[in-house]
Amino acid sequence: MLAFLSSKAGIVAMTLGTLFILERVFPMARLRNSVERLIKNFSLAGLNALLGPVVILPLSAFASRHALSLRPDGWNMVLDLLVLDLWIYVWHRLNHMLPFLWRFHEVHHLDEVLDTSSALRFHFGEVALSAVARGLLIWLLSIPIGTVVVFETLIVVTALFQHSNIKLPTGVEKILSYVIVTPSIHWVHHHALRRDTDSNYATMLSVWDLVFGSRSPNPRLADMAMGVEGKHDENLVKLVLRPLWRK
Repeated sequence: MLAFLSSKAGIVAMTLGTLFILERVFPMARLRNSVERLIKNFSLAGLNALLGPVVILPLSAFASRHALSLRPDGWNMVLDLLVLDLWIYVWHRLNHMLPFLWRFHEVHHLDEVLDTSSALRFHFGEVALSAVARGLLIWLLSIPIGTVVVFETLIVVTALFQHSNIKLPTGVEKILSYVIVTPSIHWVHHHALRRDTDSNYATMLSVWDLVFGSRSPNPRLADMAMGVEGKHDENLVKLVLRPLWRK
């Protein structure tokens, strides 16, 4: 297990570093970055990193060890990953539909600049709730903990890519978008226009939005406003407390 986790950390760090540099060398939009914003985003990421070994990993491991015997014969890792990706699509969509979940998820969307740091900016309450919901799926399907770590690694890598400010060749991005969620797809999800915010929920495979009719027809534009319609970003303390005091 330690080998799995160290490999995940190495892959995520390498991907973050590479994309962080590339999006500044080949930017799609002019980055209005500030040191304060980056500190805020990485601080939220740090809180979640501390939550991982204390809550998320033990919860997932417990669910896997004490799972029900409902796993179909012939079920393999590929099917596990497909089901987990479908689950995260549904969970993401519920985070936009249910007011209680949106209170936590809104912290991610309040970022008014989109880059790789945005991919790591989540309220720890959302991360914990997501781990509980995913634990139920792990428990029902007896998903091995090693597969869960592989899935988490893939999700973080794809999230870093789709939030990045990289300008890709149009043809390359179009081909990639048939299979995975690219920046051109996910940036629209962060558009500060509610009908776009409530679309493009897929995280890894792009097919789910097409299957369930949630793909926005709007293109990614360099000057599109990011954030939540009618609201503005806040400082770190207010973001942490925001879901707790909102009515």
